[in-house]
Amino acid sequence: MAPRQIDAVTPAAATSCAGPAVIYWHRELPPLTAEPIGEHTLEATSRRVPGTLAHRDELWQQCYDDLMTQARQRLEQEVWRLGGSCAHVLNESVDSRHDAPSNEAWLHGVFTYVLYRDARTS
Repeated sequence: MAPRQIDAVTPAAATSCAGPAVIYWHRELPPLTAEPIGEHTLEATSRRVPGTLAHRDELWQQCYDDLMTQARQRLEQEVWRLGGSCAHVLNESVDSRHDAPSNEAWLHGVFTYVLYRDARTS
């Protein structure tokens, strides 16, 4: 499996956790060489879509996919900004938002994660 390209993260930070992954989701475990250096919370939002009942499931899926893309990018940026090597997302909470005057809807997510630093590079 080829390493995935990571935007907005320096190559040293992206590979120092003994693999190409920077973000580990829920049951995925970070490498044994990673030491926890703090717990953090990150918020992200999806793009806005028309707040209509027509095609509601499709619009929700589009918003969810966009929210997860935004969350991954922001998490990778935070790992680099905070001087870590990788992050383990422990919890996520996603809720819908609606702006009545503009009749737009979007998703808002809150992600709790533990930041890790690779002990071999410290």
